Amino acid sequence: MVVRGKKNSDVTFVCKMTPAPSSVYLVGDFNCWNPARQRMVRSKDGSFRAKVQLAAGTYQYKFLADGTWVNDPDVPESVPNPYGSFNSVARIA
Repeated sequence: MVVRGKKNSDVTFVCKMTPAPSSVYLVGDFNCWNPARQRMVRSKDGSFRAKVQLAAGTYQYKFLADGTWVNDPDVPESVPNPYGSFNSVARIA
Protein backbone atom coordinates (compact mmCIF):
# COMPACT_ATOMS: atom_id res chain seq x y z
CA MET A 1 0.00 0.00 0.00
CA VAL A 2 1.46 3.36 -1.03
CA VAL A 3 -0.43 6.55 -0.23
CA ARG A 4 0.64 10.00 -1.35
CA GLY A 5 -0.82 12.98 0.41
CA LYS A 6 -0.33 15.98 2.62
CA LYS A 7 1.85 16.18 5.72
CA ASN A 8 -0.64 13.96 7.55
CA SER A 9 -2.87 11.82 5.36
CA ASP A 10 -6.16 10.13 6.14
CA VAL A 11 -5.51 6.53 5.15
CA THR A 12 -8.39 4.10 4.80
CA PHE A 13 -7.52 0.47 5.46
CA VAL A 14 -9.89 -2.10 3.95
CA CYS A 15 -10.20 -5.75 4.94
CA LYS A 16 -12.11 -8.05 2.56
CA MET A 17 -12.38 -11.70 3.59
CA THR A 18 -14.54 -14.64 2.58
CA PRO A 19 -16.29 -15.78 4.61
CA ALA A 20 -16.69 -12.44 6.34
CA PRO A 21 -15.66 -12.39 10.00
CA SER A 22 -17.94 -10.94 12.65
CA SER A 23 -15.33 -8.44 13.87
CA VAL A 24 -12.04 -7.03 12.59
CA TYR A 25 -9.50 -4.77 14.29
CA LEU A 26 -6.71 -2.82 12.61
CA VAL A 27 -3.52 -3.36 14.56
CA GLY A 28 -0.09 -1.92 13.78
CA ASP A 29 2.92 0.02 14.90
CA PHE A 30 0.89 3.24 14.48
CA ASN A 31 -1.41 2.22 17.38
CA CYS A 32 1.12 0.30 19.53
CA TRP A 33 -0.28 -3.03 18.27
CA ASN A 34 -3.30 -2.52 20.54
CA PRO A 35 -6.48 -4.07 19.05
CA ALA A 36 -8.73 -2.04 21.34
CA ARG A 37 -7.65 1.18 19.63
CA GLN A 38 -9.07 0.59 16.14
CA ARG A 39 -12.14 -1.56 15.58
CA MET A 40 -12.99 -1.61 11.90
CA VAL A 41 -16.51 -0.83 10.67
CA ARG A 42 -18.41 -3.19 8.36
CA SER A 43 -19.40 -1.58 5.04
CA LYS A 44 -22.48 -2.42 2.98
CA ASP A 45 -20.31 -4.51 0.64
CA GLY A 46 -19.25 -6.74 3.56
CA SER A 47 -15.72 -5.38 3.84
CA PHE A 48 -14.38 -3.76 7.00
CA ARG A 49 -12.86 -0.24 6.95
CA ALA A 50 -10.91 2.01 9.28
CA LYS A 51 -9.56 5.50 8.65
CA VAL A 52 -6.30 6.51 10.34
CA GLN A 53 -4.37 9.77 10.09
CA LEU A 54 -0.72 8.98 9.40
CA ALA A 55 2.36 11.08 8.76
CA ALA A 56 4.75 10.19 5.94
CA GLY A 57 6.63 7.00 6.71
CA THR A 58 6.54 3.22 6.57
CA TYR A 59 4.19 1.32 8.85
CA GLN A 60 3.65 -2.35 9.65
CA TYR A 61 0.17 -3.69 10.39
CA LYS A 62 -2.15 -6.70 10.45
CA PHE A 63 -5.83 -7.35 10.84
CA LEU A 64 -7.20 -9.22 13.84
CA ALA A 65 -10.28 -11.00 12.46
CA ASP A 66 -12.33 -12.99 14.97
CA GLY A 67 -9.20 -13.44 17.07
CA THR A 68 -6.97 -14.57 14.20
CA TRP A 69 -4.02 -12.49 12.93
CA VAL A 70 -4.36 -11.90 9.17
CA ASN A 71 -2.16 -10.10 6.65
CA ASP A 72 -3.78 -7.67 4.24
CA PRO A 73 -4.54 -9.88 1.20
CA ASP A 74 -4.64 -6.82 -1.09
CA VAL A 75 -1.12 -5.61 -0.20
CA PRO A 76 1.76 -7.66 -1.65
CA GLU A 77 4.52 -6.10 0.47
CA SER A 78 5.22 -7.75 3.80
CA VAL A 79 8.12 -8.11 6.24
CA PRO A 80 8.96 -10.88 8.70
CA ASN A 81 8.05 -10.30 12.34
CA PRO A 82 9.59 -11.82 15.49
CA TYR A 83 6.69 -14.30 15.84
CA GLY A 84 7.53 -16.35 12.76
CA SER A 85 4.93 -14.78 10.47
CA PHE A 86 4.73 -11.60 8.40
CA ASN A 87 3.31 -8.08 8.75
CA SER A 88 1.78 -6.08 5.91
CA VAL A 89 3.48 -2.80 4.97
CA ALA A 90 1.92 0.61 4.28
CA ARG A 91 4.09 3.37 2.84
CA ILE A 92 2.83 6.92 3.20
CA ALA A 93 4.71 9.41 0.99
